[in-house]
Amino acid sequence: MDLNALSLKELKDLQSQIARAITSYEDRKKKEAIAELEDRARALGFTLPELLGVSSVKKRAPASAKYANPANAADTWSGRGRKPRWFVEALQAGKSVEELMV
Repeated sequence: MDLNALSLKELKDLQSQIARAITSYEDRKKKEAIAELEDRARALGFTLPELLGVSSVKKRAPASAKYANPANAADTWSGRGRKPRWFVEALQAGKSVEELMV
């Protein structure tokens, strides 16, 4: 392939294709290496995360309730994530955040 005969656009397209091919090759090799290591760990009676001392599942402690629905005390909210409809409606009705606290 004569690179000097290619236009700038063709050279950039080729460069982009090469970058994608390199990334794909590296990803494939990493997956093969991980599979090989997992097989070896399994043969020894372990999982790869056990040998590496890594928990594969990150567990988050459940958040405690900070706010309760004045109409139904069993309906609570931790203050994380999207505000529940009852919380927004209570604020619009004139309640303060402190009044809704558990």
